Amino acid sequence: MGGAGGAACTNAPRHGRSVVFASGADLQSVNPLVTVHPFARQIERYVLLTTLARYDSSLTPRPYLASSWEWSADRRRLALHLYSGLRWHDGVHTTARDVAWTINTARDPRTGYPRQGELAAITRLDVSDDSTVVIAFADSQTRFPDVFTDLAIAPAHLLDTVPPERMRRAAWNQAPVGNGPFRFVLHEPNRRWVFAPNLEFPRALGGPPALDRFVVVVVDEPQTKLAALVDGELDIAGIQPADAKFAARDASLRVLEYPMLLPYVIVFNARRTPFNDLAVRRAISESIDRQQIVAGYLYGFGRPASGPTVPGERGVSHPHAVPVRLDAARRLLAGRRITFELLTVGSGEAPLEQMLQSQLARVGCDVRIRQLELTAFLDRVYGTHEFDAAVLGVQGDLGQEYVRTITRLAGMETATVPQALQVARDSEPAAFLYYARGLQAANRRVAGIRMDVRGELPTITEWRVAQ
Repeated sequence: MGGAGGAACTNAPRHGRSVVFASGADLQSVNPLVTVHPFARQIERYVLLTTLARYDSSLTPRPYLASSWEWSADRRRLALHLYSGLRWHDGVHTTARDVAWTINTARDPRTGYPRQGELAAITRLDVSDDSTVVIAFADSQTRFPDVFTDLAIAPAHLLDTVPPERMRRAAWNQAPVGNGPFRFVLHEPNRRWVFAPNLEFPRALGGPPALDRFVVVVVDEPQTKLAALVDGELDIAGIQPADAKFAARDASLRVLEYPMLLPYVIVFNARRTPFNDLAVRRAISESIDRQQIVAGYLYGFGRPASGPTVPGERGVSHPHAVPVRLDAARRLLAGRRITFELLTVGSGEAPLEQMLQSQLARVGCDVRIRQLELTAFLDRVYGTHEFDAAVLGVQGDLGQEYVRTITRLAGMETATVPQALQVARDSEPAAFLYYARGLQAANRRVAGIRMDVRGELPTITEWRVAQ
């Protein structure tokens, strides 16, 4: 099985109440102020830390760390009343100071919080006592801020001495102290993260988990994950659409399919040639056969997309079919031969990227595929912007702030979501490929698993292991 399989075996998931979950890459960081990786953000809000509110399965915000809240008549002031009995795992009480410090640090552009734009409407935070925070907004808010269901609260007493620009390198990131239902135990870089139940987690917030351990192991090869699932070395792992039928025939496994707010795109770096030319960006988008990708790569576990779409009632996007326009693409390129590097994550066969490479060759594009480990990929795309084009899934949100993320990665700064939507339609910062559906296989010995548009872990405190 190799090194990843050995990491799984170390925890003997077939014995006791431990659950081993495979991640395709290391978690990068579990600091909610700097994390980009979608699964790491789930670890923050469902495992290690707490958010002010959390969505139920219908995407209605429900109280969590904030046990209640009320709006002023003009909906420009939000008073949050915090649960007062929660302690950090080092014994210190969680207070309104932690909430105010976290939000203010996320608002600081030097921190690099990926959803900072959603906090721009905040004009002031007041801490009236240890359990009350009042947030003032520049204008009336129509709904509870989606960002408050995603930004996990961090411990001010352990992080407030770290300069915002150094938050990515804070020592806390490698040995985090949380206040959530699980405690951090161990991190072996590029191998595993281990969490144990917080036996003092308050009943009012859901109570202690039933598991003895939750272990995240790094397994990047799809076939290695599948073999480890079948052998019982892994309990839960994402599987390739092509393997869904095989996994479903295994009596020990359940195949879980669920909607996600996760558009996959090719982001174009408009800061450099050839993608500083709108005609080239548009030609690439016109050349892609999205239906073929959904049928041949996703085996139907997804829907084609041509651009940002308004989320539906439950946060499920409804993209429409896009015709392939090869002749139009050739006219836009006017005989030019386009050569570029397509950046992606992984180390395997890259079937999606190879499919794109083949499709784009039809209009005269020479695409070189370059695969990177996740941390290096995120640094190149989100940090230094040293890339031509990159294939990535962008974590969606109900407010569509993710569209601003896409325009920013392309080098097109936008001040508001409506502006970003317009830029996405008119300027082609990215070729939208498809909206994915989640696909995981889980050992039947683990009960209580429900995965939905919120992700893989929203019910983790309810997971039970049959003895």
